Amino acid sequence: MNIATPNPSSKNNKSILKTILTNLTFWVLISIIAGVLLGHFSPENGVKMEVLGKRFVDLIKLFIGPIIFLTIVLGISGMGNLKKVGRIGIKALTYFEVVSTVALAIGVAVAYLFQPGKVDKSKLTLGDASQYTNASAKDFSWLQFFLSNFTLQVLLAAIVCGIALNFYQKREQTILVLERFSKVVFTCLKYVMYLAPIGAFGGMAYTIGKFGLQTLIPLGKLMLCVYLTMALFVFLILGSILRYYKISILSILKYIKEELLLVLGTSSSEAALPSIMVKLEQMGCSKSVVGLVIPTGYSFNLDGTSIYLSMSVIFLAQLYDVHLSFFEILTVIGILMITSKGAAGVTGSGFIVLASTLTALHKIPVEGLAFLLGVDKFMSEARAITNLIGNTVATIIISKTERDFTELNLNPVLEE
Repeated sequence: MNIATPNPSSKNNKSILKTILTNLTFWVLISIIAGVLLGHFSPENGVKMEVLGKRFVDLIKLFIGPIIFLTIVLGISGMGNLKKVGRIGIKALTYFEVVSTVALAIGVAVAYLFQPGKVDKSKLTLGDASQYTNASAKDFSWLQFFLSNFTLQVLLAAIVCGIALNFYQKREQTILVLERFSKVVFTCLKYVMYLAPIGAFGGMAYTIGKFGLQTLIPLGKLMLCVYLTMALFVFLILGSILRYYKISILSILKYIKEELLLVLGTSSSEAALPSIMVKLEQMGCSKSVVGLVIPTGYSFNLDGTSIYLSMSVIFLAQLYDVHLSFFEILTVIGILMITSKGAAGVTGSGFIVLASTLTALHKIPVEGLAFLLGVDKFMSEARAITNLIGNTVATIIISKTERDFTELNLNPVLEE
């Protein structure tokens, strides 16, 4: 009698299939592709899917405040050294300014090298830029920036509460309650993230359905330059910084691939904020560093936005055949070093930053923003992804320099 022996190959195939089908990254990627197809072949239905993307991002935003607050309060109260809090904050802001300035300079350099603005203006798609044409530098208010930036408000409140908790007599009991609440919040977030494919599908279907792939053709050269520059920045600049600490940028990108795809689908880096904080802690970064650096970085470390803004100014200068002297280029970088910090948290703020920069130069017509409106949506994904990667690297570096990094967690996590 022949006894059938189990086939190891069949078991392995089933195991691989099961791993793929239960992988969130796989479903987010499938959803993005489905969203592109729906938006392209049925634009009307694609536009209707906007509600899915918006509602998912709104749902994620509900977790941002509690997670930032709990992470920072628990981090500071558990640190026991208030001087360290100040040191991390100063170190993070210094790092942000240096790296963002490098991003601005690279944007200018690549724009001059490839000259994306040397195109026929008659073939470009115009948008309505009337709401930005009267903007100037005086339109910026740091108070208004703070009041409109929920993340910064929570960050400040959490720092104050964390410091105060260090002097509270019933500190241990309070920390225990906050830790329990933190576990509940992160458990709820885990289940909400299962909806990520729906959010990615809705966001991508709306973008393609509303603006159409044909929008990319007239401004394709600018888009190509922006994406190329951001890739160079990520792999060359951020990659070199990580390599100094013997970490591969590719392994980091692989580790946060779910968050990158989520940002790609929703065009919102905020959608990935809670989960990226969790992953950085699992990687080995301390809770206190993650809690301070990530929320601050979302407002002050906008590498992708910096590249986009600097390239857009040079693009418009080339479009209108305006020659900028070396001093004027330095002026552009100097203005954007300050005003780009106000390009976070408010829809359309990037165009206001551009408008104020152009107004300060008095050489490039502000009306040129109309040429950028049609393609801006397609570049927002690149900006958001680069911003996310930049903040991930910043958190790792600050944690490393603080010697507050659990090395034992690094290799096992990155090898998964």
